[in-house]
Amino acid sequence: MRALRYPTVDKIVEYNELALHFLKAKKGDKAEVLSHSKIKRAIDDCISAPGEVYDKATALLRGLIQAHAFASGNRRTAFIVTKDFLLSNGAKMGVADDPSHAGVLRGIRERFYTDEEIKEWIQHGKIREFQR
Repeated sequence: MRALRYPTVDKIVEYNELALHFLKAKKGDKAEVLSHSKIKRAIDDCISAPGEVYDKATALLRGLIQAHAFASGNRRTAFIVTKDFLLSNGAKMGVADDPSHAGVLRGIRERFYTDEEIKEWIQHGKIREFQR
């Protein structure tokens, strides 16, 4: 079994810039890093998470969303980085690339979902509806 490939801080910053360039949601979106150390912590949490690639992807997605390390595009960036992490390690993401998952990402930000629910969503695209 080959070692897992993890994203770097620089790669995640690059994905934030790309996400904001191609997936503009608001006029005021701007690519600005608020905390490199929070990005690094999310990567470290992913690396140290026990389990297989989907457990680590869960830690990465949750960590990046909740860290709020960017001025804009935190959830979009976290989704893209997590998908790339999975693909780079021979796994697939069971979630479509469309805006319908924005509520789930908000739910992750607000700690509505457990790690088990997030993992199920990443793997199979199934999750209960986010409600405030």
